[in-house]
This record gives sequence, C-alpha cells and structure tokens, in this order.
Amino acid sequence: MPQTTLVTGAARGLGAAIARRLGTCGHHVIVNYRTGAADAAEVVRDIEATGGSASSAGADVTEPPAVDELVTGILATHGRIDTVVVNANTAPPPFAALADLSWSAFAAKVTGELAGAFHITKRVLVPMRAQGAGRIIYIGSTAADYVGEGRLAHGTAKSALATFARHVAAESARDGVSVLVVAPGTVRTPATAEVLTGERGAVLARESVLGRVLEPEDVAAAVALAADPALHAATGTTLRVDGGWSVLVGGPAG
Repeated sequence: MPQTTLVTGAARGLGAAIARRLGTCGHHVIVNYRTGAADAAEVVRDIEATGGSASSAGADVTEPPAVDELVTGILATHGRIDTVVVNANTAPPPFAALADLSWSAFAAKVTGELAGAFHITKRVLVPMRAQGAGRIIYIGSTAADYVGEGRLAHGTAKSALATFARHVAAESARDGVSVLVVAPGTVRTPATAEVLTGERGAVLARESVLGRVLEPEDVAAAVALAADPALHAATGTTLRVDGGWSVLVGGPAG
C-alpha cells in the first residue's frame, strides 16, 4: 500500500521536484497549490507518466479553514496521511539589512513561514496520532545557521521554523510521529535563476565540494530519504543539504 503524502506548495520549483521524486518512490502524492492549479495538474501528469500516483488539491495552508478542508478531504479519500512535506512559502524573503527592512516585510516573511507550518502541523497530527504513525518533513534552510548579507528576515524565519520542528518532535515522538528538517543551501529555481547566472552563482559553485549550485532534484532526493519510515528514530534533527559548502567555507551556505 503506497504512503499517502501531502506536499504543500508543490506546483512549482522545489516543491514540484519533491513531489515528482516522491511519486517515483511509490508514494501517492497530493500536490498542494495555492494559485497554480494548472502547474499542479502538470506535476500530477508528470508523476503519472512515470507510473506513479498523484492528485492535486488547492488550499492556502496559512488559513485554518482551508487546511481543515484539505486534510478532511484527504482522509475521506485515502483514509490516512502518512507523510507531510511542509514546503509552502507564501512570502518571498526581502533581502535587506535591518536599516532598509520594514517591519511589515519582516513580519510577513516570518509569519508566512510559521503560519503554514503551524496550521498544517496542528491539523495532521490528529490523524497521525490516531493511526500511531506519521512523518512530518519541514523544508528549512542553512540560512537558519548562517549570518549572510541581506538574510535577516529569511534567516530568522527559517531559524524559527527549525525550533518549531524540534518542539513538535518532542511532543509527538511517543505517539509514533517523527519530525525532520531538510535544510538546503542555495538552490537553482525559477525564483533564484536570475541571481545565480551571475558572479554570485559562480562564487557559490567554487565554494562547494561539488563545484556547482544545488538543483531542486538534489533536495528532492534528500526529502525522499527523509520520508523513509525506517528513519523513524531520526527525529527532531536537521538533514543539511548544502553541496559541501560548509566543508570548504566553514559554515553553511544560505
């Protein structure tokens, strides 16, 4: 019986890559989207074209009624939720120093990051505890541990997410639910492609033992590993995927 796995924010970019990879690993993937219905449908078709199983479901995971409707629908159709990948990122990070950063932009980033994690986690823990098993994977960032120019809002949001995940792990481990953070460094996505085509991308490539910037598939492979039920004992910790940046530079890339 395939795992029923929800990936939030999976219509594009990193989330889409994660959904496709899990689809090839035998999961039935629910591709969540907020506005990209057509993109989500394409991800579903891609998964099905490789012999996998998938469906799409629209919901703004920062809104409790939408989250409740999403999870209730999954349970009605599939009977259980085995894994949730919390990837949705509702607010793009404002890359600015404190002097140039408005409170509204800062708060939007931090609140958006935590709202999606909080509401979906609180809702899925109910059926996961009832079934005595479950896996929650948060997509963090090595920016949580690395102080970089302009990363104040992004780093703060991801640090808060990592702390949240540790507390969820502690509260739910004895109910059979395990929690892991997958923290990538810089990933080449449509949102970052323009920046990474210049000198910034060349520098990051040189500072990686791989000699290149991460691709979404690199992170998706790590998530697929993290979703393995055999890793149940790896809870409350972070799997860093930074292309070896920390080996050469002495700290994680963001």
